[in-house]
Amino acid sequence: MTGRQKILKLMYPVLTGLTRLFGKNNKKLQSTTMANTSFYDLQITLNNGKPFAFSDLKGKKVMLVNTASDCGYTRQYDDLEKLYAANKDNLVIIGFPANDFGEQEKGDDATIEEFCRVNYGVTFPLAQKSGVKKNAEQNPVYQWLTDADKNGWNTTAPTWNFCKYIIDENGNLKNFFEASVEPMSKEVADAIR
Repeated sequence: MTGRQKILKLMYPVLTGLTRLFGKNNKKLQSTTMANTSFYDLQITLNNGKPFAFSDLKGKKVMLVNTASDCGYTRQYDDLEKLYAANKDNLVIIGFPANDFGEQEKGDDATIEEFCRVNYGVTFPLAQKSGVKKNAEQNPVYQWLTDADKNGWNTTAPTWNFCKYIIDENGNLKNFFEASVEPMSKEVADAIR
């Protein structure tokens, strides 16, 4: 962990307190709309180069999180791992490392995986580093997450690192939480029940 990363980790409680106080990065969206195209038709390449088909996730809730190693919210890896460990039977968390916000994920896939494992004990799957913003390089999963014609209702793309999307057991997008909504919050707990 770099000196900057250590400082960001220590400053996390202050950052989340300030963002809540000023109403930043705390948007919460919810819907009961069914998807127009199947989430289960999607697949990704994991950071180890292996393919991962979302059809293997049928019957489980899924949380997709765009992540970064050099962000004030990086400490959320701790709570994401706790949430994953406590709910492995019914929840899969997948991290999507992206360098889209403030160039806060400059490492390659191997460096990112090692950072997450060594510093936060991450065992949940990580996708290959890709883009999550709406543009030509946007990961196809994030195209689905941010296109109402595909997911049924949502057009909100990540506004910063550590935004969370929750898919229900039937492959429907149910929730979007911005970065300052903590993984162990009541809102997230209610969404994954």
